[in-house]
Amino acid sequence: MAKTQIGAQMYTLREHCQTPADIAKTCKKLADMGFGAIQASAAGFNTIEASELKKILDDTGLVCAATHRSLDSLKNETDAVIDWHKTVGCELTAIGGFGHSNDKRADWEGFVKDYNALAPKFAQQGLRIGYHNHSHEFCQFDYDPAKVDSKNTPMQLLVDKLDDAAWFEIDTYWVAHGGGDPAAWIRKCKGRIPAIHVKDMIVTPEREHKMCEVGTGNLNWPAILDACKDAGVQWYLIERDSGDLDPFESLKKSLDNLKAMGLN
Repeated sequence: MAKTQIGAQMYTLREHCQTPADIAKTCKKLADMGFGAIQASAAGFNTIEASELKKILDDTGLVCAATHRSLDSLKNETDAVIDWHKTVGCELTAIGGFGHSNDKRADWEGFVKDYNALAPKFAQQGLRIGYHNHSHEFCQFDYDPAKVDSKNTPMQLLVDKLDDAAWFEIDTYWVAHGGGDPAAWIRKCKGRIPAIHVKDMIVTPEREHKMCEVGTGNLNWPAILDACKDAGVQWYLIERDSGDLDPFESLKKSLDNLKAMGLN
């Protein structure tokens, strides 16, 4: 068992994960900082064999809570993906989204149909596949100002129609970026949200949204964490795509703030 529910999404440290040796050094540093888990990102981790990553994790006391994989790999390399995760000891993977810049309901319905065909195949082998949101999932289908319907969105379609074998990796920053309430969407995914991405949002004087460390921005963390407990979240994965601080310093600040909020 991991020593904490809090993990580091390794995309945050992608520049420090270019080789297996880099990954080993980075994992050691994260363990020394107090992390108990990682999420292996596609960025950088295509250079390492599953058995080598498992040894690094065992040596550092970390676990791989989840991964990100491409939709193409899930479709076309199913057996290899399953074998990789079994070797590492990881039961969760997710795609990083679908349909960027696409507000056509038919395309999203086609994606749901395809993903619903995939999910049970993975579940039968002990690996759950999920969906990680950004903000484009909150656009309204074929937006017409004369026929506004805030529920007529890809995100609502996913929650309503994705097979129960699939899980949701709600990203708090991107929900807020899309105009949604992170706590409310976490509750909508109750029982289907074993892991989330935790990141905060600040607004600059120039009215730009900007990522920042958990607890230093404008998101309502008491409400978010209450929703997580109610929804059954097991893993809190810190991610910061970009920002002002060094990525290690950023992760440590978010880790310390989450622990101060009561997470262990």
